[in-house]
Parts: sequence; C-alpha cells; structure tokens
Amino acid sequence: MKRVAVFCGSSNGASPIYQEGAKTLGKTLAQRGITLVYGGASVGLMGAVANGVLEEGGQVIGIIPKMLEDREISHKHLTKLIVVDSMHERKAKMSELADGFIALPGGPGTLEEFIEIFTWAQLGLHQKPCGLLNINQYFAPIVSFFDHMIEEQFLQKKYRFMAVVDSSPDVLLDKFNTYEPPAVKTYIREDQS
Repeated sequence: MKRVAVFCGSSNGASPIYQEGAKTLGKTLAQRGITLVYGGASVGLMGAVANGVLEEGGQVIGIIPKMLEDREISHKHLTKLIVVDSMHERKAKMSELADGFIALPGGPGTLEEFIEIFTWAQLGLHQKPCGLLNINQYFAPIVSFFDHMIEEQFLQKKYRFMAVVDSSPDVLLDKFNTYEPPAVKTYIREDQS
C-alpha cells in the first residue's frame, strides 16, 4: 500500500481527541512510508492529519476544488497540491491515486465521500479497502446502521465487512494489508441460486 486517501472534517470536533487521533493517523502513515491523499485543507482534522504526516517527513498530496481553495484555506506546505474544478473531480482524483480509503470523524461531506467509495467497492468499481478510524466511538452509529441494513435486507452480510473498522491506526492499516474484497454485488440472493 503506497497511498491512502483520508476523508475527514474541516472542523476540529467537540473534543481534542479527534485532532490527536487525526495527527496520530498522519504520523502512522508517514512511519509506514504511505503517502497521504486528502482534501488539501490546512484546517480542522484535514490540517491535523496532513501535519502529522509532514512532521514525520512523509509525503502529502492535497486535492482541493477551486471553490474551496480559499474557504478551506489550502495547506501551503504539502508535497503536492492539485486544484480541481469540482467536488466530483476531487473524489475521482482521490480514488485514482489511492490504494485504500480511511474516514476520520467529520460531517455530512465526510460521510458522503466514504459511502460513495464504499458503494463503488460494493459494485466492483475498485477492490481497495475502505476503513473507518473509530476515534472515540464516533462511527458506532454508522456501524450499527450497517447491521440494521442487513437485518432489513438492504445490505448483504458479506458487504458489511467491506467497512474495516478499528480505533487504532496501526491495527486498521494491518487489516488493510490482509483485506480481501468479496465477490461483486449481485441482486440474486444465495437462496435463489
């Protein structure tokens, strides 16, 4: 794994634990020689994860849409900053460059980015691991919701585990190294075949 895309908030969150967790993830990526691919901002958890990588001498590629370049205050000390035209182009470029994806705590934008990339994996558009760094149990409601989707038969059980979840960056990345994607999504249930 050479590059990991990280989706996360441009806010700090309610507790310092979120910034500390983002920075720890950044340091862990750098220590493992993994390049960070992220949204390009210098603020919030985005800035924290990038700074964690840079402080350890690692590589960071930021991808930011023109409309957010000033608003999110693009990071001025990255290895490379790519300015794109739209949010869609940002996600596509992150997907193209990354070997795996991690969501840190964030708001609706972070959730949307993670769910889209998870859906792409489910449909077989990529076979890269998708992880939730569950800092302070932030993603517990989403994990529970995935289980609810299974119970209500809107998500096949084999796809639930495509969302790799852990509270430790090291353990999450170790799980990425052993990740094996399930077969491509089918609309035929096992009992129908």
